[in-house]
Amino acid sequence: MTDTTASPSRLDRLSVTRPDYFDLDNKYTEAALERHKREGLELAVRARWIAMGLTAVLLVFLNPQWEVLWYHFILLLICANGWFIRRAGRVGQSRAELLLIFVDLLIMTLGMIVPNPFSDDVRPLAMQYRFDNFQYFFIILAAGTLAYSWRTVIAIGSWTAGVWTAGWIIAWWVATPMPGLSERVAEALVGYPDVAEWLKPNSFMPELRIQQVIVFMMVAVTLGISMRRLNRLLMMNAGLERERANLSRYFSPNVVDELSQNDEPLKQVRKENIAVLFIDIVGFTKYAAGRDPYEVIEVLRGFHARMEAEVFRHHGTLDKYLGDGLMATFGTPVPTPLDASNAVACARAMVDVIKRWNVERRRAGEPEINIGVGVHYGSVVLGDIGANRLEFAVIGDAVNVAAKLEAMTRELQARVVISEAVRAQLGVEGNSNSELMVGFEKHENRAIRGVETLMDVWVMRG
Repeated sequence: MTDTTASPSRLDRLSVTRPDYFDLDNKYTEAALERHKREGLELAVRARWIAMGLTAVLLVFLNPQWEVLWYHFILLLICANGWFIRRAGRVGQSRAELLLIFVDLLIMTLGMIVPNPFSDDVRPLAMQYRFDNFQYFFIILAAGTLAYSWRTVIAIGSWTAGVWTAGWIIAWWVATPMPGLSERVAEALVGYPDVAEWLKPNSFMPELRIQQVIVFMMVAVTLGISMRRLNRLLMMNAGLERERANLSRYFSPNVVDELSQNDEPLKQVRKENIAVLFIDIVGFTKYAAGRDPYEVIEVLRGFHARMEAEVFRHHGTLDKYLGDGLMATFGTPVPTPLDASNAVACARAMVDVIKRWNVERRRAGEPEINIGVGVHYGSVVLGDIGANRLEFAVIGDAVNVAAKLEAMTRELQARVVISEAVRAQLGVEGNSNSELMVGFEKHENRAIRGVETLMDVWVMRG
């Protein structure tokens, strides 16, 4: 089991059942532990039921008599207790769960020590220990590795050793030897004293009992160490999940997969042809003037949430927030055959999302939000910048031109302005005559502030 409490004291470290400590302020760690616990308990219970079923069949094969029903009853109790353990199991130390685990071991011990009430055989109590039933405890121990922490696995080994040892010592204390039986065996094996000693019907053979628990404890400790390593791997995996989640805040899922499968692919500075998109709220400064700052922030949150969702849905990368706007790139950190198409599709989707949002805002009596989107396709330089705190940077004329096109939407009273370079790239990608260009009008030889040459642009006003 796993701990959700504060860091342990020195005295707590002596407790073998104390759960492992992990910082659950990390929601990914907590989720990983919860998932691991639930899956482990399900596997442990199913493994227990399968193992008990196979054991029941094996017992019939070994002893095809009615008296085997006693052992079937014991197996049924263990299966039922497994169901209760699954219900009581949770992340963290559960006293009910620990108690049920202890009940497991007690049921098995009593089932092996107490004489079978369905058997007519008259034999010394010590003979119960000659059937080598102790090996069935290994099933419980093995199933425990599927669901519990290394401390609990070692605790299962310790409790088993204690309960089993107490059981045979009590049985030895209360057992009444059958008179004359050991003597008759000795007489029959005259000249073979070692064999006679081994076959003494009234002997509990304490040396073998001690050997059993020592070997069992060695196995339990070994499995416990393996479980500790497994828990560490689980925490490392939770850390990886956190890193993937952080990446997903900036990159689309397919890009996150690409980054997670390659070694430091962003550090190489290189040139690429990509699509760059800028979007901004038109007249936001006027809108925000005189309004409650909390209301302004909520509007920005709603705007950014909707726009970044469209960026990721169209396989883009969120480069940065720009106050009341954002910059997105398509083709970073890895170019694709549809970067320009994805960028234009994203721009159109952003317009549609804003239209739907404005319907909601009108119903709520709030002013509409107007946007301007600029998209350009061209060469940029990609790579990490910074020393200790790295940032993935996209630099080049394509970025500047895309920003200028977005600003041009005010002049042209347009929703989206894309460059001729974007339209040309759509043709390369096989989408020049597709629905992506529906509603766009061509404006030739437009002067773009900050750009020396005149440019052809495509404008969508709807």
